[in-house]
Amino acid sequence: MGDWIEIVLRSLLILAGLFVITKLLGKKQLSKLSYFEYIVGIIIGDIAGSLSMDAEANLVNGVTSILIWTLISILLSYVSLKNKKVRDIVEGKARVFIKDGKILEGNLRKERFTSDELLEMLRKKSVFSVREVEFALLEADGELSVLLKRDYRAVKPSELWLQLPEDKEPRTVIMDGQIIEEMVEEVGRNRGWLQEMLADKHVNVEDVYLAQLHSDGKLSLDYYHDKIEQEE
Repeated sequence: MGDWIEIVLRSLLILAGLFVITKLLGKKQLSKLSYFEYIVGIIIGDIAGSLSMDAEANLVNGVTSILIWTLISILLSYVSLKNKKVRDIVEGKARVFIKDGKILEGNLRKERFTSDELLEMLRKKSVFSVREVEFALLEADGELSVLLKRDYRAVKPSELWLQLPEDKEPRTVIMDGQIIEEMVEEVGRNRGWLQEMLADKHVNVEDVYLAQLHSDGKLSLDYYHDKIEQEE
């Protein structure tokens, strides 16, 4: 029973430690891993797993090792921010795959990509013909950025000389049945105005799960007992 208790305590300690380390390394670790960060993650995970499962493993040495790898990763990230050459080595460089509608086969080989894989990545971008592509770039994180030729791009309002009103992000004025006062004030309204809007719809604040005020002045409501969004 003693071993089980120790394993539970070790596991909880390691879990808390890894949570703190993840916070220190920053959100970038969750969305984009460089080559080095990927290796460090594997090493730290392996050490943490061994420490939590092996009761005979030296906890102090293991934690010290994790802290050393974490410190190395933080220092290298800091140096990468200051030095582009280091950043290119650690995070990798973007590489052009398509230029002027022509595939650069040499660059594909350097990144060990096949033409099938390139076409698959294009299809995921809703592009089914290479000739429609003006420029395609494989980013350092493995994502493919695509710029279509002008004839195949969606027409923008500015290209039609249309003067459309500015579209701003909607403001959440009610959440979980509670009015968010600061948001209501931010849009130049007050609590009374919002309650009048709800009264016109014969709705109580407590019945509203989420309410957002859009830049066009419309108030969209999502109710607790109705998953369909309705607009004023």
